[in-house]
Amino acid sequence: MRARRGGLLALALGVAVATALAVGLLGVAVDGAALGALVDGARSVPHEVALAAGCFLGAFALRARLWTRMAPGLPYSHALSGILVATGANHVLPLRLGEPLRVVSVVNRAGMAPGDAVSSTVVLRVGDILALLAIGLALGPGVVIDTLGWWGLPVVVLVVVAGLWALRMMARGMAAGRLRRPDAVTVIGTLLAWLAEGVLVWRVAHWAGTGLGYPAAVLVTAVAVAAQLVALTPGGVGTYEAAATVALVASGLDAGPALAVAVATHATKTALTVGAGLVALAVPDPPLYGRLRLPRRSGEASLPLPEPPGAGDIVLFLPAHDEGPRVASVIARAPREVAGRAVRVIVVDDGSTDDTAAVAAAAGATVVSHGTNRGLGAAVATGFRVGLEQGAAVVAFCDADGEYDPDQLGDLVDPILAGRADYVVGSRFGGTIERMKRHRRLGNRALTRWVAWTARLPITDGQSGYRALSARAAREAVLAHDYNYAQVLTLDLVKRGFRYHEVPITYRFRSSGRSFVRLPRYLRRCVPAVWRVVNDRQATN
Repeated sequence: MRARRGGLLALALGVAVATALAVGLLGVAVDGAALGALVDGARSVPHEVALAAGCFLGAFALRARLWTRMAPGLPYSHALSGILVATGANHVLPLRLGEPLRVVSVVNRAGMAPGDAVSSTVVLRVGDILALLAIGLALGPGVVIDTLGWWGLPVVVLVVVAGLWALRMMARGMAAGRLRRPDAVTVIGTLLAWLAEGVLVWRVAHWAGTGLGYPAAVLVTAVAVAAQLVALTPGGVGTYEAAATVALVASGLDAGPALAVAVATHATKTALTVGAGLVALAVPDPPLYGRLRLPRRSGEASLPLPEPPGAGDIVLFLPAHDEGPRVASVIARAPREVAGRAVRVIVVDDGSTDDTAAVAAAAGATVVSHGTNRGLGAAVATGFRVGLEQGAAVVAFCDADGEYDPDQLGDLVDPILAGRADYVVGSRFGGTIERMKRHRRLGNRALTRWVAWTARLPITDGQSGYRALSARAAREAVLAHDYNYAQVLTLDLVKRGFRYHEVPITYRFRSSGRSFVRLPRYLRRCVPAVWRVVNDRQATN
């Protein structure tokens, strides 16, 4: 592990040094007067600037269309966003490390099969490289060979091998009808995309006052981009400028204006791709980084009505870990019946090291024990399972430490029995808080605002330990992790279309014992779990 970290640190340091040297040398070498004249020339023709930028970005739009031709099930908007994200990242990451983001984007956002995404991406990128080389060799073979040097041939061989491997990998997708083999349209479209990119070099050179022709500009594009295949620095800074300058000088430009054109062209490309890539991170929906909130709903009236509760009893279970001194009093305060239905009390003993299980059994509760401490989320999942096995019409639970009043069980289950809700939370902040430490009050308020924002609901207590679920909600609820259940349970049920409701309750801080919740650990475990629930495509009715 240390060796790996050392290698990554050395690589990062090497990239940083190479980038600093490249930028420094460019700053010293570039002709300031020539660069200033170029900028002034561009300012005088804003319509040309817009046209050149449009041609450059249009090349990526064309490549996205070619990708959807090869992968008919891939939406065009996601194909374009994947290409733009990867291209933008290539301009801020070394060694073209942005390329994997193209695959990640379409897999995570469009649901494309990973194998299809990888193979089609490699085929298209190999096609890009071979098209570049073909254009360069057709327009200026000597310039291409001189610029690429001795490493050009083995790189081309590796590219061809990668393309053949990817074509073979595509076979399964083609057999299933998900992918199509590249055809003449793909080849022609790839060539046209590079010809469109050449417009930018052509116009930048024109703004610099040179007489560079369009064919020469396309050659410069081919040489400069091909040289970036082995570039160490982000965006190939330094490599691009050197190769483009060589090609421009070979096309008849003086060294000073040639370097100014190369620098200005690369800077324009970087600005356009990074800007477009940043937009493509979020558009189309879902963003590359995943959803941060549940999708919008058309309103409460659009939700399906809760199923009428069955004829079963009400099960109240208490997750408990080392609550021997407190659990008996909580059990004693539980009502024997609610709305004419018997109440069964179950204690889920989560690997206690004290006499919790024995005390609970003596107090009249049914005890289900975990052999080891598995976490509150696991205890809640066990409570759901056991309650459903006993044929419960409603499954409710509260902490076993005395902070919540079991006598308020009727208030929690009433909306479910009345057919108004599937899932009810007892809100401490909507009711009465007899005592809560100030830092816990602030923390609960902040976390509740986050949960309410994420769920798009007026939630007033996101962490309450007193909740009730219909049998169907309890059956379909999924807890994403064992540490806790609060946010993930709410978001999972809301996302599945269950009706959420709150009732005010009374809360008093525990008089003895110690809470397991520690904010840094809580956030470290719960935030990723919430992200997974929000972005789980299958957690939807």
